[in-house]
Amino acid sequence: MLETIWFAVWGVAWAVYCMLDGFDLGLGTLMPILARNDHERRVIFNAQGPFWDGNEVWLITAGGVTFAAFPTAYAVMFSGLYLPLLLLLFGLILRGVSFEFRNKVDSPAWRSVWDWCMVVGSFLPTLLLGVAFANLFRGLPIDEEGLMRGDFFGLLNPYGLLGGVLFILLFAVHGSLWLAIKAEGELQQRAAAAARFLWVPMILVAVVFLIATYFSTPLWHNVLAKPYLLVLPLLAVAGLVGARVFLAKESWWWAWGASAAGIAGAVLFCVAGMFPNLLLSSLDPAYSVTAFNAASSPLTLKIMLGVVLVFLPPVLVYQTWVYRTFRDKVTSGVLASDESY
Repeated sequence: MLETIWFAVWGVAWAVYCMLDGFDLGLGTLMPILARNDHERRVIFNAQGPFWDGNEVWLITAGGVTFAAFPTAYAVMFSGLYLPLLLLLFGLILRGVSFEFRNKVDSPAWRSVWDWCMVVGSFLPTLLLGVAFANLFRGLPIDEEGLMRGDFFGLLNPYGLLGGVLFILLFAVHGSLWLAIKAEGELQQRAAAAARFLWVPMILVAVVFLIATYFSTPLWHNVLAKPYLLVLPLLAVAGLVGARVFLAKESWWWAWGASAAGIAGAVLFCVAGMFPNLLLSSLDPAYSVTAFNAASSPLTLKIMLGVVLVFLPPVLVYQTWVYRTFRDKVTSGVLASDESY
């Protein structure tokens, strides 16, 4: 029972991370397309500024849950996927330092360097996350000793790359909707137009990915075996379609909220379809790392669950407060503040 609870916590942490940090990563990826001058680039930086580090905490949470609740899975994952995880880390570091260093020197060339660090540090993690998750769904070449018998380039298979493209489009639409909330004038119109334009290829790639998932992974089989789990793909579809409906009405907050629900539903559907596998072996299902053969001791899981029940509510309250406090648009007055980026 405890193993199942922690598997659910692990999945929810990933869903919340993708739902929240997804708009940051999408905005950073689209910045060269959306922003046409330094003022507009500053708007994009400040649209993310109060939120990005709090959003990234959920990535740390997902990693921490893997380490503490499923240490065997953590060991196999970080040894077999060392290079892509290291690249992911470098990308996130580039993004983080770009916020801090961009305005340290009053030079267009200096700012341009950190702008491109933002772009690379947003695009690369998005692509790697999509490729990594798709390969988790498809299965990794894990042998009976828990060692991966593949290399980095083996992850760049058609299904893995399709997952990377899907993540890029999902986050790009999500980020465009967030900018439509936070920006004004032409930049807001450009962001809304980008969301409308990207929504069509996003849906097409999502449909292709779902079909490929049926033939390439056991996810659909596992979900269909428990019909109540079909609420998750239905949530994903309703959210992504709802985002387009609210976008047409220029209800920016509702459109972004629907997009967030769609992303969360998609991630939860895939995680639920993996259960009980954390790392599915493509060599032999018997070699898979599961929530049951990779879990910490029952006492450890009980203590950790108590810690989560105590500290999670204050974290949620604080993050809600941050979103409510900084919900207003990024105006020229905000950019004139000493605290702006």
